[in-house]
Amino acid sequence: MTDARAPRADAVRNRARLLDAAELEFAERGLDVSVADIATRAGVGKGTVFRHFATKEDLLATVVVHRLEKLIADGERLADTSPSDTALFEFVTLAAGQQQDELSVLTATDTVNDQLDDAQSRLFALMERLVADARAAGVLRPDVTGEDVALLICAPGHVAGFAPGRGPDLWRRYLGIILDGLRPDGAHPLSH
Repeated sequence: MTDARAPRADAVRNRARLLDAAELEFAERGLDVSVADIATRAGVGKGTVFRHFATKEDLLATVVVHRLEKLIADGERLADTSPSDTALFEFVTLAAGQQQDELSVLTATDTVNDQLDDAQSRLFALMERLVADARAAGVLRPDVTGEDVALLICAPGHVAGFAPGRGPDLWRRYLGIILDGLRPDGAHPLSH
């Protein structure tokens, strides 16, 4: 017989503080941030980090999954409540904005675990749903896939990052170009 007690309240608080601290540290300092720095920011010891996460990569994957879960929830809400002719474009704008504002560095993670794999699969399924709805509404070119759109979400910030002296909203210019390129008006067939 196993003891399935709920975690202690302080353990739950420590885990939440660790995730918040890790998210901020990864966003500010990149993937090379140390576990000690994350622990310090969370106000706990390194041992507490390793009681919750076996490795720094597990912590990173958990932060990424948490971010993806929020993005998926936002996308599902848009898919359920926004008109089909706008839901995809609203979602792409929201997702691209999150890439700029917070944790684009986390998309570079090579750490894959079952939770991350599941969240990524659900995100791609959501993208396919939004794409199918937009295509049916006649606002999306017929040769664009959900995978195309999911990958393009990262593009505005990546491209804007190469501009010297760029302003914080330059990514919006490139997002506009991408959104216009997704529309069927004047589209030329894509190469495969």
